[in-house]
Amino acid sequence: MARIVTPFGFHSTAAEVAAGIDLSGRRAIVTGGAGGIGVETARALAGTGAEVTLAVRNVDAGARAAADIASTTGNRAVRVARLDLTDRASIAAFVAAWDGPLHVLVNNAGIMALPALERTPNGWEMQFATNHLGHFALAAGLHRALAADGAARIVSVSSSAHQLSPVIFDDLHFAFRPYDPLLAYGQSKTANVLFAVGASARWAADGITANALMPGAIPTNLQRHLGGMKTPPERRKTPERGAATSVLLAVSPLLAGIGGRYFVDCSEALPVMERTTDMSGIAPYALDPANADRLWGISLQLLA
Repeated sequence: MARIVTPFGFHSTAAEVAAGIDLSGRRAIVTGGAGGIGVETARALAGTGAEVTLAVRNVDAGARAAADIASTTGNRAVRVARLDLTDRASIAAFVAAWDGPLHVLVNNAGIMALPALERTPNGWEMQFATNHLGHFALAAGLHRALAADGAARIVSVSSSAHQLSPVIFDDLHFAFRPYDPLLAYGQSKTANVLFAVGASARWAADGITANALMPGAIPTNLQRHLGGMKTPPERRKTPERGAATSVLLAVSPLLAGIGGRYFVDCSEALPVMERTTDMSGIAPYALDPANADRLWGISLQLLA
């Protein structure tokens, strides 16, 4: 399969990527759409004419973001719905309330580098539970709505931090190994890529494709547990630029029918055989179909 390279790159903005795309009559969900790159992803999608739902924990913050998006795009079809990815009842309620087809699901929300080990009431490590299992349950719950479209797309926001750790299947929740904030984050980001691989393999017959991406180094609230952004200034992006690759995977005709891949700076990443100094490229374990199958099965077991 040929590597996908687009005319866009590091400096492209979400609005530039979405320019000329008409998604009138289409519907999109962006998790974590109240801030950071989530709100800019939602803004660009709204700018195409799509109906956009911000799936957020804080509905007041979501309402403020929706009003801002509506005022800047002129699109009043920007909605807000409560979603807590660590709460299975919240996910079930969100899914039950969704009616009709869904064309784009952007799994954007996430947490990073919790300084101490935290677990959900189910006993799951919090970063793995939020970044992977919550989005897995959401996508599975919305499968029928995605399949109703016939050409739906799932966008899985991962990170170059996937190079920090593969998924450690025998100790997902740090029951035996010492907890490390960045290893836990890296494992969850690898899981985000493997989800895209697994979803594309299983749901292609329904016209559903899923791809993963690294948005870049964007100073947002995500880095609050690390004391702020450590990346050199020249390698940082604004939220508008950070959302560009997410939007590309959601709307670009170049991605029609394409799934199970990982993108950086609006083009498909090159494989790497060891951790890189700039964290560029995609580790082979994150695209391995056997790993994707194993993670899919474990995820179903945990959520059963």
